[in-house]
Amino acid sequence: MLGQPRGTQRYESKRSEQDKELLEEMRSIAAERPCFGSPQVYEALRRRGWEVNHKRVERLWREHGMQVAKKRHKRQRLSLGGSENSCVRKAPQYPNHIWSYDFVTDYTERGRQLRMLCVLDEFTRESLAIEVQRSFAARQVQDVLGYLFAVRGAPEHIRSDNGPEFVAKSIRRWLDRACVKTLFVAKASPWENGYIESFNSRFRQELLDRELFLGLEDARWCVDRWRLDYNHHRAHSSLGYIPPAVFAARWPSSAPGPASATPQQAPPLRRASGVGSKHPDSLITAGT
Repeated sequence: MLGQPRGTQRYESKRSEQDKELLEEMRSIAAERPCFGSPQVYEALRRRGWEVNHKRVERLWREHGMQVAKKRHKRQRLSLGGSENSCVRKAPQYPNHIWSYDFVTDYTERGRQLRMLCVLDEFTRESLAIEVQRSFAARQVQDVLGYLFAVRGAPEHIRSDNGPEFVAKSIRRWLDRACVKTLFVAKASPWENGYIESFNSRFRQELLDRELFLGLEDARWCVDRWRLDYNHHRAHSSLGYIPPAVFAARWPSSAPGPASATPQQAPPLRRASGVGSKHPDSLITAGT
């Protein structure tokens, strides 16, 4: 009477049953990586052996309200890369070309301050070290860098802001003797040190804002565990969705300069059984 085929009125969609297993796997990944969006989840599914279209993942992501709230960025009033030492005008070209370092501050459950020195290889995006102390002096910064220079070799340049620990005469003289050139960004211009600022944002979003540290040793254990996971398991979008340590291991060891800045696609990987445990050589990452 309505002029419609009976099949359209009696058909029951089987899509929900077909998507049930996939949705469970997506929820599992989202639980492990709460800050991941649908592109990162799609790449994680591919590494776990799922042959799935990215449109299907995006549809389920939207239908089940799994979107991650976008981070609000402050309106930028100044142009990027104003000074000669900015990450735009002086960009990294190969591993150990430019490192950057900066401090991140957090607190224990009793309100005691924790300062964390983060050191990053800007090209491979590897977190070379995250040293946790109550406070830092120039001598302690020098000790951390000295250890990294011994196990990885000294970089050509090291970029930082104008903090007192970084502009201290003792540090500058020591870096000069090590033949490492310093790149100080313009004052009140954190965007000029964009690589380490982006890393600090991920570090705070994925760990510091989600953990309540009981004390100094607890913070060191949690930070070391997260750093190993960041280097060896967490896919990095700017590296073609492969972990930084994998990208560094694939870089031609015989090439002193930029052979090819485009990373290769990662082969399918098995699901990691664990993040990794603390060990004496935790400052050294794979492929270095």
